[in-house]
Amino acid sequence: MGFLELFEEKKPIIGMIHLGGGGGDGFRARAMLEIGQMYERGLDAVLVEDYFGTAEDVAWTLDYLQKNYPRKIYGVNLLGDFKGSYEMARRYGAAFMQVDSICGHLQPQRDEEYARMIGALRDGSVFVLGGVRFKYQPVLSGRSLEEDLRLGMERCDAIVVTGTGTGISTELDKIKAFRAVTGDFPLLVGAGMTARTAREQLSWSDGAIVGSWFKEGGNAVNPVDPDRVGRFMDEVRSLRASL
Repeated sequence: MGFLELFEEKKPIIGMIHLGGGGGDGFRARAMLEIGQMYERGLDAVLVEDYFGTAEDVAWTLDYLQKNYPRKIYGVNLLGDFKGSYEMARRYGAAFMQVDSICGHLQPQRDEEYARMIGALRDGSVFVLGGVRFKYQPVLSGRSLEEDLRLGMERCDAIVVTGTGTGISTELDKIKAFRAVTGDFPLLVGAGMTARTAREQLSWSDGAIVGSWFKEGGNAVNPVDPDRVGRFMDEVRSLRASL
């Protein structure tokens, strides 16, 4: 079973749960609300990330998902912690995990160690979404983009492509360049997609991870705006109907 076979719909959309809402228990009410808003408006999955929270906050949210949305698809990203993400996904029934860089960000010797760690962990129980030339990540491998992508495809179940930063559009030329190498291998756009750019970018990719655009004013720090989620999904449904 491949990653895309998890989903009933083509071009799956994954919404980010950033765990904002302030310290203490403030994140809990916001996480519960945003999870409900996203699923109710047709998102195919949510992805819980410690962008504003902690690993403990992520664990609480995944436990909430496992108990309250057992039939839904969800994933996890502990930033910079592949092993922690994979193990937490297994513990809380998450179908997938994301890592910002699966290949290309390390010098050769450290990259070999990284590849061995990934190989030792992967047992087929969790799908891995891996970034290449990802936002904010260095390029230290000394390899070409094609070489890093081909190695990346050996280490994960879907490649994630982004622009230069959070909320910044992923250049269409970059998506096309990735697609030229990845072929039929799952390719997701991981940053900056909007209702306006969704149709074009999804024409060259297999799905998307959306965070900032779903928030009030398009700012990652703000709460989710259900109307923005709805408008985005209207565009996606229109695209799906034409496929």
